[in-house]
Amino acid sequence: MRKFLSTLCLVGAMLTCLVSHAQDRVLKGKVLDKDGAPLPGTSIVIKGTDRGTSASSTGEFSLSAPPSATTLVLSFIGYKPQEIAIGAQTSFNITMVEDASILNEVVVTALGIAREKKALGYSVQEVSGKQMTQARTTNFVNALAGKVAGVQITGSNGAPGASSRILIRGTSSIGSNNQPLFVVDGVPIDNGNYGSGTGVDYGNGAASINPDDIENVSVLKGPSAAALYGSRGANGVILITTKSGKGAKGIGVSVNSNTAFDTPFRLPEWQNEYGQGNKGLFSFVDGTGKGVNDGVDESWGPKMDGRLLPQFDSPLDANGVRTATPFVPHPDNVTNFFETGKTYTNNIAITGGNEKGDFRLSFTNLSQTGILPNTDYKRRTVSLNAGWNLTKKLSIRATGNYVVDGSDNRTNWGLYFIWFGRQVDMEKLKNYQAPNSIYQYNWNYNYWTNPYYVLNLSTKFNQRDRVYGNLAATYKFNDWLTLTGRSGTDVYIDRRKTKNAARIDNLNGAKQYDSYNEEQIFIRESNSDVLLSATRKFGDFDVSANVGANHRSNYYQRNYMGATELAIPRVWNLGNSRQAKVAENSFSEKAVNSVYAAANFGFRNYLFLDLTARNDWSSTLPANNRSYFYPSAALSAIVTDILGLNSPVLSFAKVRAGIARVGNDTDAYRLIQAYKYENPWGSTPSLSENNAMLNASLKPELTNSYEIGAEFKFWRNRVGLDVTYYNKQSSNQILDVNISQTTGFNSKLLNAGKIENKGIEVQLSATPVKVGDFQWDVAVNWARNQNKVIELADGLTTYTLGTVRGMTIEARVGQPYGTFFGQGFARDPSGNIIYDKSGYPTLNPTRRILGSFTPKWLGGLQNTFTYKSVSLSTLVDVKYGGDIFSQSVNIGRYTGVLAETVLGRETGIIGEGVVNTGSATEPVYVPNTTKISSEEWHHKYYALTNNEMTIFDGSYVKLREVRLSYMLSNQLIKKLPVRDITVSVVGRNLWLIHSNVPHIDPETSFYNDGNLQGIENGQIPTTRSVGFNISFSL
Repeated sequence: MRKFLSTLCLVGAMLTCLVSHAQDRVLKGKVLDKDGAPLPGTSIVIKGTDRGTSASSTGEFSLSAPPSATTLVLSFIGYKPQEIAIGAQTSFNITMVEDASILNEVVVTALGIAREKKALGYSVQEVSGKQMTQARTTNFVNALAGKVAGVQITGSNGAPGASSRILIRGTSSIGSNNQPLFVVDGVPIDNGNYGSGTGVDYGNGAASINPDDIENVSVLKGPSAAALYGSRGANGVILITTKSGKGAKGIGVSVNSNTAFDTPFRLPEWQNEYGQGNKGLFSFVDGTGKGVNDGVDESWGPKMDGRLLPQFDSPLDANGVRTATPFVPHPDNVTNFFETGKTYTNNIAITGGNEKGDFRLSFTNLSQTGILPNTDYKRRTVSLNAGWNLTKKLSIRATGNYVVDGSDNRTNWGLYFIWFGRQVDMEKLKNYQAPNSIYQYNWNYNYWTNPYYVLNLSTKFNQRDRVYGNLAATYKFNDWLTLTGRSGTDVYIDRRKTKNAARIDNLNGAKQYDSYNEEQIFIRESNSDVLLSATRKFGDFDVSANVGANHRSNYYQRNYMGATELAIPRVWNLGNSRQAKVAENSFSEKAVNSVYAAANFGFRNYLFLDLTARNDWSSTLPANNRSYFYPSAALSAIVTDILGLNSPVLSFAKVRAGIARVGNDTDAYRLIQAYKYENPWGSTPSLSENNAMLNASLKPELTNSYEIGAEFKFWRNRVGLDVTYYNKQSSNQILDVNISQTTGFNSKLLNAGKIENKGIEVQLSATPVKVGDFQWDVAVNWARNQNKVIELADGLTTYTLGTVRGMTIEARVGQPYGTFFGQGFARDPSGNIIYDKSGYPTLNPTRRILGSFTPKWLGGLQNTFTYKSVSLSTLVDVKYGGDIFSQSVNIGRYTGVLAETVLGRETGIIGEGVVNTGSATEPVYVPNTTKISSEEWHHKYYALTNNEMTIFDGSYVKLREVRLSYMLSNQLIKKLPVRDITVSVVGRNLWLIHSNVPHIDPETSFYNDGNLQGIENGQIPTTRSVGFNISFSL
């Protein structure tokens, strides 16, 4: 019976299956474009089911549809999605409609004017605000890394709120600012980094911009694109458009919350076999040298094998003598010193709109703690963007941002763990004050301060209150003529308080005192402009014209007062000074007046000509050189439209060319000698003259450039290629060159020098796979820039940017900007290192070129995989070439703390090289056979004056960003008051795939965001960030 029932059930199931399939219908059809050409790869899905297919190479498709099927959904890149009712049909002939919003992509250009990208004669790239908020960084500039061809981003260090340097198409100015102009909603803002140095980084101005308020970022790379911005557009422009309520219907609320955790991206690999001391000996008494090598800050001491030795944390007996304790390593002492940084960002925005106007009001709170103990950064932002149509002809728009940001303690870092005893237990230093004392407790009292003592007592506080925004009114005379007036400002006050706690009470018989200072920096930039715009069509011609004028004023003021010695320790008040207080006050003003014009001509929507002209009058230049004019011209042609091409392979082809000249003025008060106040002589004021001989005949710097390019789209826009070649030369460089001190001055200001940048940029986008609900998108960018200093002043071949360890970083004629020039090994004709008869390597007294911090090329690869509501995005960032001067690596080998310095500790080292057994004039080289101790060899081979061993190839490949997000279906949460819930897991700086530099992250800069780059000096390590993001709407 059981067998019968089983057989019956099986037969029933088979019959049910057969009946079910008998009820399905086979749908067949063909997908074509408007010209009747097939569209292979078109996705065809039965709505509400998982049944789907793709059109064949001939555009044909076939799929089985259940009886409940009512609608076919078709989608293809470059075309509008379509829904086709099935009804009783089984055969379909479907024509897809091109999506004009894709084919006629609109981008924001100079002066905030939106234009079709195809009409531009220069290269522009955009990055959406969404990419910045999901895988966010505190400084939004870092989010551009690897995403824009020809743009180099360098973060200074891993401190909260640290500055970032952005460079577009190489260095254009030898001695002046090379960063681009930042423009928010059409009005320039200040991006200065005032008062930052190697000990503290107060962050550049752009770091205050809130990523949650950014709609998109347009990068104008060349002078052709940025000519209308005048003297500050020579280095390119970062155009930021903030979010608004445009398009909103009624009131809406959106929320975005992000939590991220930071850890050091890369720390050195330490040796854990030998501890503090010299020549294998160590015994601690007072940490100043009264013991056996206890004042030494190197790790050439005894083996850490548990032997008993007096140490800084050894207990004292009844007579005050330290009891010996086991001398052992603490392998994680550095790793455990760093904390997990935490960043919490919460944003809420209210939007609303109707036919009369719109608004968006946003509040964002960011709170970040650093990987160094007791460091932080806070930023609170209120943003308003509102527009109102007062009449049919008159409309106004106002944007305003109020930002309060700062830190209770901003600090950089040094080489503390590089000059170090590897036996030190950092946990014992957390109690950073000596027993019954206000001064430090430490393992070394000769050179170093307990880091916990510094971070908790010698703090650097700042708070910056900033307002930036603009008010614009537009009057539309008719459908082709409008007038816009706009006035904007960027103003902030940065208040700073710096505490320096004395580490010991007495140094060599001299009493030590705390010091304290307060500083206030006030910045204001105001811009007012008027723009008349006309757009008309004359038969086959489209004409747009803009005529405008601008007035810019800049004001800077610094007030400083310091107490170099506090009478009562740790009472942080200027009135507590036991000496006359140091007071400083300075201010500067600058104004620039401008007129400009632009004309855009289009013929049959496939041939375009752009012309611009601008004239500036700068107050910082002499009267006869104050006016400078710069024009630009750009031409573009849509080849496919001109030739009437309609190919299933080549969808779009465009060629373009542009030429431009831009100028650059100088800072205020560089024309005639002026005096500055010094500390008074008794009751008599004291003044001094500038050490630089100023120049009353300065001329503006000039940059001439041209670029040519081509854009292609293939296979119905599934593949896009954009290639650009550019060349720009900057001349009349304003340089402060050294002169003989017999003149009474150290330097002289003059116009001299020329620098050239030329290169190629490639952008490739593709959708290799689009099947059903799955899509794979790829974006590749690659840029090679060749930079060379062509000439300097007469008789001058080098211009020094900075000096480190006797090595100069230079602009040198015939070489890339940022050439390293210093000392290296003496070598024989075959390149072997020459040793002396004692077995020590020797140095060549003649200095030479050792490298350059300018990279050869940059690249980025972004992959995005989307399946239904799930999206996975990865970004790989590449820098090839560009050297780095690493103090951590070189000194770490000198002091014996790095892993490789274990070599030869017990056996000694015979240096690989040769010895000259002949004479200086007739050398005879034989292999070196003299053995010396490991400590001696490392001290000589990695001598601090041997710059050659400090320089490394700074190339790297990084997994810059990974983002996994999931958007919940609104159908699942339709009973809840929320919608559009998106949850993301994000990570940045996750993996250093390749690097030629050991121990450190090659992407770092000790000297913040200025021109002096390529130097690593033990600053705060860069960070790896992993976090979570959730966003939703109400």
